[in-house]
Amino acid sequence: MIKDLLAKTKTSLSFEVFPPKTEDEFQEIYGKLDALAALRPDFISCTYGAGGSKSGKTAEISSYIQNTLHIDAIAHMTCVGFQKSDLEENCKMLEKEGIQHVLALRGDRPKTMTDEQFQNREFFYAADMVRYLKEHTALKIAGACYPEKHYEAESFETDLQHLKEKVDTGAEFLISQLFFNNDVFYDFQERAADIGITVPICAGIMPVTSAKQIGTSVSLSGSFVPKELSDMIANYGEKPEEMRKAGIDYAIRQILALKEHGVDGIHIYTMNRPKMVEEIVAKV
Repeated sequence: MIKDLLAKTKTSLSFEVFPPKTEDEFQEIYGKLDALAALRPDFISCTYGAGGSKSGKTAEISSYIQNTLHIDAIAHMTCVGFQKSDLEENCKMLEKEGIQHVLALRGDRPKTMTDEQFQNREFFYAADMVRYLKEHTALKIAGACYPEKHYEAESFETDLQHLKEKVDTGAEFLISQLFFNNDVFYDFQERAADIGITVPICAGIMPVTSAKQIGTSVSLSGSFVPKELSDMIANYGEKPEEMRKAGIDYAIRQILALKEHGVDGIHIYTMNRPKMVEEIVAKV
């Protein structure tokens, strides 16, 4: 079980991948997974399409990770577009494939979802789904956490209370949203521990290898961009290869410092780029 692995003193290494959008790209994902598996991660998670648009693909990729590569797979599962019947069907699909772990997320509202559907959904928060999964399945549940608070949260304190509820109802370990300043993560760890959150927490790292990427990442996550990173983008943003090298170096330095600090795990957002991840892992 992943929670037992994370309880050990050694910092774990894990990756996130996503289901490609096109069928041609989907056929290429297996070679990329093989390359990532060669780096010997402790587990690999696979993201989920908003409102269930890629649910089958998530299960298919997770099954390959679990049953062909023999690496623990975590299937992301969002609840914002789900009724209980949908959730049960998805859980059966995962369990049939021998997938034991899920990352329970609220997820983003699907564009096709009406206001009435959104207000009448059966699961309002990830904690609601965690509770349901704990009561009705044998799945092992991970939760997401936000070192700089969820962008919709009223305050950092309320966000932490929601996180504690998620843990108290069954989340066995946590994977963080990306961040670019390690001090932010250390502060989050301390404040989480102060209110009784003691489960392992994996630090989410996204290498920034293009100037465009940072804008997208910040808009989706609300992460603070430190001066060192903004200066790097200013200096190399128009020089793709230099920007790529600088972004990889920044991620390496982040990871080395986190490992020295003794974090439970490093979770790299791979963006389905095994070559980039290989360069990082070789130096951490």
